[in-house]
Amino acid sequence: MTDGSSIPPGLIMILAGLALPFLRGNLRTLALLAAPVLALIAVWSVPSGISLTYDYLGYELILVKADALSRLFATIFCIMGFGGALFALNQRRTTELASAFVYAGSAVGVTFCGDLISLFVFWEIMAVASTIVVWCGGDDARKAGIRYASIHFLGGVLLMAGIAGEISATGSIAFQAMMPDSPARWLILVGFLINAGAPPLSGWLPDAYPEGSWSGTVFLSAFTTKTAVFVLMRGFPGAEILIFVGLYMVFYGIVYAILENDMRRILAYSIVNQVGFMVCGIGIGTEMALNGAAAHAFAHIIYKALLLMSAGSVLLMTGKRKCTDLGGLFRTMPLTATCGIVGALAISAFPFTSGFVSKSMISQAAADQHLAIVWLLLAAASAGVFLHAGIKFPWFVFFQKDSGMRPDEPPWNMKAAMVLFSILCIAIGVIPGPLYNLLPYAVDYVPYTGSHVVSQLQLLLFSGLAFFLLLGILKRTLTITLDFDWFYRRLGRALAAEFDTKGATAWTALAQRAYRTVYAFVSTLHRHHGPHGILARTWPTGSMAFWATFLLGTYLIVYFLLAASV
Repeated sequence: MTDGSSIPPGLIMILAGLALPFLRGNLRTLALLAAPVLALIAVWSVPSGISLTYDYLGYELILVKADALSRLFATIFCIMGFGGALFALNQRRTTELASAFVYAGSAVGVTFCGDLISLFVFWEIMAVASTIVVWCGGDDARKAGIRYASIHFLGGVLLMAGIAGEISATGSIAFQAMMPDSPARWLILVGFLINAGAPPLSGWLPDAYPEGSWSGTVFLSAFTTKTAVFVLMRGFPGAEILIFVGLYMVFYGIVYAILENDMRRILAYSIVNQVGFMVCGIGIGTEMALNGAAAHAFAHIIYKALLLMSAGSVLLMTGKRKCTDLGGLFRTMPLTATCGIVGALAISAFPFTSGFVSKSMISQAAADQHLAIVWLLLAAASAGVFLHAGIKFPWFVFFQKDSGMRPDEPPWNMKAAMVLFSILCIAIGVIPGPLYNLLPYAVDYVPYTGSHVVSQLQLLLFSGLAFFLLLGILKRTLTITLDFDWFYRRLGRALAAEFDTKGATAWTALAQRAYRTVYAFVSTLHRHHGPHGILARTWPTGSMAFWATFLLGTYLIVYFLLAASV
């Protein structure tokens, strides 16, 4: 090892998560709030460069390697851990909180990995811990959690195969920038993209995340997809294929979010949409684009958590999650509604919110590279985001026709978490300098220019006008929208049933054939060796003596003939 005083910052949250089941009362609250703060201090105490290695089977594992990109993502993961813990103080399922902390700590661990092997270990711990978080959502979450685990373990297998192929081809386990120019690297890229929610397996995200508890979904929204963004930035910057993958994700998320009726599924599809912006920026690959992807990931974690905190508060206080069952809640939940609106404005890149100063960097990078079509598509997507998350979510949940429900505001800690993240959304939007200083490359970008502010306001204004003009069409009904996950949820089940039927028939036929073959063999043995078989009969002594003499004489004749020939 090197520099034994340096420990992986994520280990603090992992150990806290493992200790939570044994803590009660104030000690439990202290651990929940202190562990992310201590981890954040550790993140900024780690020196730049490699500070912790470990020799394993002849390979040097780099457990802690710090640079600007790793600090940026580790910082927001720790902030998210604190905000999520504050929001979830009332969560009685200690298993969920323990798993969430292991999940968050593993995400921090990924950001400091300098080799592919330790990356894979933390990656799989994340998959296991996040699956448990999904399962803690209740009985309805069991099947969703199994599907979630299946997809992520598939991604893990592909990633492991790619890592093995890369090590075999290069002899190195270093995690560094590469291009998808070999089968092994393609497998690594696919393994990363599965966690990012890329097609065709995007359906795992809106399938599983909304089934988490009112607090669990907040944690789920932050780590898996954003660690995927981190490893894509580290491993495949400038891979052109990511531009097209990102654009697909952007519009996929918009279309399905507009069609959706469940408020948390709307926000889950919105995660795919927002990660698409980041993936597109990584594909462009310039310093401006990578800065934009990193900044947008930072801002996205905050405003997406804020939106899901708002939705989680509504779910906890009303027990309802479908837009058709909600409406008019602003009367008795004004703080929750206000915080939800702040998150909605931030995700829509409204001026003076965090989304405005981060998302626009990706569009600017596309313009700088003269990618006109990409720039136009991103602009159109920004209008679509305002439709489904900026207006649809707060309107149908808080302001549409009164549902008659009069729920109270959630407990103080949940309100405090929402207020904290609302302040961060506005503070980053008003004063983007501190965020820009954390980015991996020097920032030469001014978000607040007259043309940029006016054009964005025009875009949002006409998008909002379109929403209210089409309100009758956009009003949701009790429908089910089919996604690609239908193939492994319905078609896969039908194929499994058919295979089971055909397999049972084939097995019965095979067993019967084997039985007949064995019966015929045993019958033959019985016929020759049974009590009445030819080999079981009594042979006369004289006959046996004759045959013994005959064989002996034959042997002597052959022996003398061979000896004479020699």
